[in-house]
Amino acid sequence: MEAEKVAKHIIEWLKSYAKNAKTNGFVVGVSGGIDSAVTSTLCAMTGLPTLCLEMPIHQAVDQSSRAHKHVQKLSAKHKNVTGQSVDLSATFDTFSHAVVRDTDHPRNELSLANARARLRMTTLYYYAGIHEFLVAGTGNKVEDFGVGFYTKYGDGGVDLSPIADLVKSEVFA
Repeated sequence: MEAEKVAKHIIEWLKSYAKNAKTNGFVVGVSGGIDSAVTSTLCAMTGLPTLCLEMPIHQAVDQSSRAHKHVQKLSAKHKNVTGQSVDLSATFDTFSHAVVRDTDHPRNELSLANARARLRMTTLYYYAGIHEFLVAGTGNKVEDFGVGFYTKYGDGGVDLSPIADLVKSEVFA
């Protein structure tokens, strides 16, 4: 794979997609992982406004700090990038306490994990609606589109998926 050529192709595709959709830019959920780092960087490289949204829900400090450092570096390099953090812990806790929880049920924890992804998706679309942005997904070919390791209407609920054709080994900084 020729990384620069692939990146250039994705960047041009993103610009064309945004123009055809008559939108102003992109919002990307950043987690501190490589997929969201690459996706947000590709969106930034379009020159269009790009909002990098950190959405921790009882997140480990090292993950939050990795995401925050990435957004700082990206916004320093690309003036079209802004970052924002929305701590969804209290919102998730309210939801978690409101639903009837069957703690003995084997799918209880999975259902709550999927609720986290859906809460983040709702937050991304809130900001996308305000700014007339597209929600850029961070799923790669293997995890999201191969084995289906994503949450329906959660992290799979996006407008476009810039790295969907890349396998995990092709996603690097």
